[in-house]
Amino acid sequence: MLRFLLRALGLVILAAGFVCLVYDGARSVANNGLRVTTLGELPLTTLATPLANLKTAIEGIAPWLWQVILLPLGVAPAALIGLVLGVILLWIGQPLREPARSYGPVPAGRRGGPAGP
Repeated sequence: MLRFLLRALGLVILAAGFVCLVYDGARSVANNGLRVTTLGELPLTTLATPLANLKTAIEGIAPWLWQVILLPLGVAPAALIGLVLGVILLWIGQPLREPARSYGPVPAGRRGGPAGP
């Protein structure tokens, strides 16, 4: 069940990364220049209400979290993060392979060599 959820979440995030890639491509063509949506500006473009209190809320919980993790992720391209995270989740959630079946030792005469004494 957990593998199914990881694969489903991976597909959704991979699709969102692809949508961001197409969106960035369309904006780049329209502006005659490269335009990349960063992960930091993605919530501001998708949500109706701005997330102004997000920084203060996160710094209230763990002050190091904003400086060490969220600021570097905020300048990363959203399409790249979505594609990489989606592929990683799909890889983690892939079904387990069945082990090779062994039906016991192969008799000496059937190994391809001499039958023996």
